[in-house]
Amino acid sequence: MRNILNFILKYSRWFVFVIYASISIILLVVNKNYQQSIYLTSANVVTGSVYETWSAVTGYFHLKSINESLQARNAELQNEVLNLSSRLREYQAALSDTIPTPTGERFDYVAAGVVNNNTHHPLNYFTINRGARDGVATGMGVVDQNGVVGIVNVAGPKMARVISLLNEKQHFSVKIKGTTFVGSFWWKGGDPNIGYVEEIPRHATYQIGDTIVTSGYSTAFPEGIPVGVIVSKVNARDNSFFTFRIKLASDFRTINAVRVIKDIYKAEIDSLATHDINESK
Repeated sequence: MRNILNFILKYSRWFVFVIYASISIILLVVNKNYQQSIYLTSANVVTGSVYETWSAVTGYFHLKSINESLQARNAELQNEVLNLSSRLREYQAALSDTIPTPTGERFDYVAAGVVNNNTHHPLNYFTINRGARDGVATGMGVVDQNGVVGIVNVAGPKMARVISLLNEKQHFSVKIKGTTFVGSFWWKGGDPNIGYVEEIPRHATYQIGDTIVTSGYSTAFPEGIPVGVIVSKVNARDNSFFTFRIKLASDFRTINAVRVIKDIYKAEIDSLATHDINESK
């Protein structure tokens, strides 16, 4: 007890100063409107800064869920565009020959995330986090927000492997946008940004910068999905055709969100395509 009293007596001046200073501050804030407003304004600034920082931190951790939500909505919108385009072609065909054609939603999308990806091998693949349980099946086309990225070749229950466009064995039908000139896409290895289009008829008209899109002559991709743009013409193996060097629409080194295209007519079309082969067995 004596030590406490000695301590208080030794620093009594400081205690008196702190008490008087505290009383002065309280009187200023409580009794003076101007000082009170300054205090509250400063407090609000500090509090606002804290809330803003906290909001930025929590917002960062919600980016993944926000991105997934946006991808799902984007898939719905692209699905609507595909089906409206399909219906438009059906109506045009019906008007041209006066034969009624069935209408309905032909295409659907399954949004997926890329689990792993390769771009530096001759035969590249990537894996997505959707599989047979989500309706994904072999032969379905895969796109991102920019264009075509591959075709599903193995579908497990929860995952699927996709043959990337960056695969030397991957070929599919494409055309020059706005024309009927159809050719075949091929990636020859090396640069992940460059592909080639072969077998375009030599009488085709084109310009550097023209867009190469899917032809629609398969169940993997609807017509008109971007593949790339023409950057130059190269020497063809056959003088009857053009070969174009194209810059791919998608950056395969950064893909992380894709959509799998489901064609409800796929099974029927594939069955008709193999009808004669099955009959001969």
